[in-house]
Amino acid sequence: MSDKQSLTYLCISTYFKGGAFLESCHAEGNTVYLLTAKKLENDPWPRHAVQEFFYLEDEDNSAENIDRILKGFAWLIKEKNIDRVVALDDFDVEKAAAIREEFRIPGMGQTTARYFRDKLAMRLKAQEEGIPVPPFTDLFKDAHINHFADTVKPPYVVKPRSEASAMGIKKVHSKEELWEAVHSLGEERYRFLAEQFKPGDVYHADSLTFDSKVLFCSVSRYLSTPFEVAHGAGIFRSMTCDPKSKETKALVKLNKLVMKGFGMRYSASHTEFIHCHEDGKFYFLETSSRVGGAHLAEMVEFATGINLWREWARVEHASALKMDYKLPEQRKLNGGILVSLARYEHPDQSCFNAPEVQWTIVKKWHVGTIVVSESADRVRELLDEYAGVVQRDFHASAPLPDKATE
Repeated sequence: MSDKQSLTYLCISTYFKGGAFLESCHAEGNTVYLLTAKKLENDPWPRHAVQEFFYLEDEDNSAENIDRILKGFAWLIKEKNIDRVVALDDFDVEKAAAIREEFRIPGMGQTTARYFRDKLAMRLKAQEEGIPVPPFTDLFKDAHINHFADTVKPPYVVKPRSEASAMGIKKVHSKEELWEAVHSLGEERYRFLAEQFKPGDVYHADSLTFDSKVLFCSVSRYLSTPFEVAHGAGIFRSMTCDPKSKETKALVKLNKLVMKGFGMRYSASHTEFIHCHEDGKFYFLETSSRVGGAHLAEMVEFATGINLWREWARVEHASALKMDYKLPEQRKLNGGILVSLARYEHPDQSCFNAPEVQWTIVKKWHVGTIVVSESADRVRELLDEYAGVVQRDFHASAPLPDKATE
């Protein structure tokens, strides 16, 4: 894109992430403001790319906090022009959508944003679009819960509608346990749903959509599911899938159906599916209008050459200015990632010394690596080998919080 027309972006991220997005947005000639959490003020943001920072003392999505954000935005635009608002993290989607709706800024409004944030809205929309989903129920009415428990075989999972990954999920094994879980939620039960637990392999599709078309989609499989890692103190691992495999082809097709059905026009997205052991079918689990977390973007980049954060910024810019967007040339390698909590503040990661190692994590109390090879078997061999090393020499676990914390 050679046209360097300038726009002004307000990016929102209450987690430290998205540096490449901010840099790419700035490189396109745009003015970038960042709204982030006050506690992240001193984190190493790419300050050369951000003209001004604004801070939130409270990061939640309560009505009171959203109202404070709207009042702050109203103050901001008295003298500053804002063309686009972009949420870089799942927990900020509601904030960005509320601003767009209130101030009539182009982009995803609150109804569409629900499909990429609210797990109940996702399931209802997927069902409406003919996309397979595990049996589920809202927790609004006692009759709905009883009908679900009487007609759907356990086990079940009770999930918060608006948390990310495996946060707040509880597995139960009977109708009685389900009701115990529901009662424990008290007046908050309407913020949850119940779903049949289907054992299987969990896959993720990390994609870029432009002009309502999915231009890029990398399919990977978790070697340890997020639920297993969060609740079983496991080691997080994922690995890219062969683009020619039947699983990849099926999920690329399903991902396109999700993006089209949910009304995605332009963004990065991270969508999860389960390949059920019992019937061999793929089922939709959840989606989001952002880059996948847990350093999956780095794995995708080392395997394909596509930096999802950078290209998302270019997609936003091209869409806003009604310009063409061309995806960079891709490479076709196999990638894998392993990340774990460590029992040392600064673990010695020199054990990750194979030629295929491309990256090691730089984060206190963490250990992790990304490996890349032309051979999928070699990637899996290294991930298995390093998982054993990490389990023996580094691994630590901590209780999963009910809600996200930094």
